[in-house]
Amino acid sequence: MLALMMLVNFLDKVALGLVSVPMMRELHLTSTQFGVIGGSLSWLFSISAVIGGIVANRASTKWLLLVMAAAWTVLQLPMLVAGSIWSILACRVLLGASEGPASPVAVHALYKWFPDERRNLPVAVLYQGSAFGLLVAGLGIPVVSAHWGWRANFLVLAALGALWCVAWLALGAEGRLRTRAHATGHARVPYALLLTDRTVLATCAGHFAANWILAMTLTWIPTWLQLGMGYEAHAAGRMFALFVVITSPMSLGLAAFSQRLLGRGVPSRIGRGAFVAAALILAGALIAALKLPGLPPMAKFVLLTIGSGLTLVMYSIAPAMLGEVTPDAQRGGILALSNGFSSLAGLASPIATGMLIDQAGGSTAHGFDAACFACGIVLFACGVLCAFCLNPQRSAIRFACAATEARVDYPLADQR
Repeated sequence: MLALMMLVNFLDKVALGLVSVPMMRELHLTSTQFGVIGGSLSWLFSISAVIGGIVANRASTKWLLLVMAAAWTVLQLPMLVAGSIWSILACRVLLGASEGPASPVAVHALYKWFPDERRNLPVAVLYQGSAFGLLVAGLGIPVVSAHWGWRANFLVLAALGALWCVAWLALGAEGRLRTRAHATGHARVPYALLLTDRTVLATCAGHFAANWILAMTLTWIPTWLQLGMGYEAHAAGRMFALFVVITSPMSLGLAAFSQRLLGRGVPSRIGRGAFVAAALILAGALIAALKLPGLPPMAKFVLLTIGSGLTLVMYSIAPAMLGEVTPDAQRGGILALSNGFSSLAGLASPIATGMLIDQAGGSTAHGFDAACFACGIVLFACGVLCAFCLNPQRSAIRFACAATEARVDYPLADQR
């Protein structure tokens, strides 16, 4: 059910990109204006992600997820009649606010069913729902647009959201896994210590870099395929689906390989930390290479696809690293803070891409190449930072010592 929720969530996210060309023509939007609309999903995303994650520390994740999904369903309906950039902006901003906590709360809910050493793969499976949503969008949205117009897609999205809410109400359940520390309340450490830890900060940086390329591809790949590569709408949708078909198994395979390393006794510093750092560095090099002169279009598509697939491993391993070092009672909040910070990339990346396209004289091909080069630099730099800073085992020991000191200093409060 959580994977299906992520399917609906990512259908909502990518729909705008797949209807970009007819929408821009109907509403007479420039590339920068469309980039602003694409980035508006993240305007309140960070704030709502943090608030939702903190609430999830104490509230039932079942009911939180139900309320969020119901909000997504309702917010699709105004798009059926929105006739200006301002009305579309309002819809996307509110949608982003309701979707902000979805990923961290879903991961937090999932962690209530799986212990630390088994979390990489379940989270990767969770995000396969996202990937399948992108696949369905790439194949289905162009068909709906061709037969009933681009606005009809948002009615379909509202119907899917409503169906999920009904199913979740009947089938959803709260996980029962708790550690002894969580049950007794002894594991809390100051947030100031958590948020200045090198592993936590580097994980947030890596998540930011992965979100930069994700936001850019969700918003602009369909437009690039049509206006930059010359594909018509149906062919562009199939190419986007091919992009998803290639990247999704990469994400699942990399997460499974990391979990196998941990199962063989490889320390988390290597099996998780160095692993994701190497993935980000390689992805940055591949995506920046799109700027090389003389590359044929298919070579660019291959580089972008492989590079994007490598970054998806952050979405399964980054939460696992945070869950490894963070006390259970504070996990929802830290996951949300990481998600909120990374969503800033979702705000900036689509706008920056649109501006680069406009600066290239409206050439989607040249502007997108420049955007990929900038994205590659972000990925490479954050990957290097992760290589030097990620050490979950060291951070876990540091937090355990802090929690022990807190129990010694405040024994009466601890007993209460």
